[in-house]
Amino acid sequence: NFLSRDLIEDLIPRQSGASSVKTNTTMTTLRQFRLDDLLKFNNINLDVLTETYNMTFYMSYMSQWPEAFTVAEAPDGSLMGYMLGKAEGEGELWHGHVSAVTVAPQYRRLGLAKTLMDDLETKCIQVYNAYFVDLFVRASNQLAIKMYEKFGYVTYRRVLGYYSGDDPEDALDMRKALPRDVKKKSIIPLDHPIRPEDLEW
Repeated sequence: NFLSRDLIEDLIPRQSGASSVKTNTTMTTLRQFRLDDLLKFNNINLDVLTETYNMTFYMSYMSQWPEAFTVAEAPDGSLMGYMLGKAEGEGELWHGHVSAVTVAPQYRRLGLAKTLMDDLETKCIQVYNAYFVDLFVRASNQLAIKMYEKFGYVTYRRVLGYYSGDDPEDALDMRKALPRDVKKKSIIPLDHPIRPEDLEW
């Protein structure tokens, strides 16, 4: 999964459409992920609660859902955070999904997580015409759960043993209905937990 810096720079797409937003204390540029951003991830992915993936995984998102894979860039070019999102499902289960959203430690408490979430939700409405956005969070991560609740997400169901490996744990499937879901059916809580093999997507 290793690519040299020179090769990565040769593969960088010169994308347009970046937008600047003002966070609490600094100007931030939101733009689509570029391949060379993989060289700048370390300061963000050092967080133990941030799920990390191999290069192929990130590249698949870049090619399939480029609008939903967004980075927040500081004026000096360093990465402040990123949103790894996608669209999936069928029928009324067509939705946006937050695979990962994280902010580098030195840029926290600036409102950047909400900026990234708002940006994905807007794209799920305007680009994907989705019914809702969902995400999975460790059931013990109360700080993140409270943050998502503040952003308008509700717990739809519990997924038993969703996180495996060295630190197994249940996940909460949290959702936020979008305007297409007029009756908010997507966020009516399920009255029983499920297992990972029962997930639709």
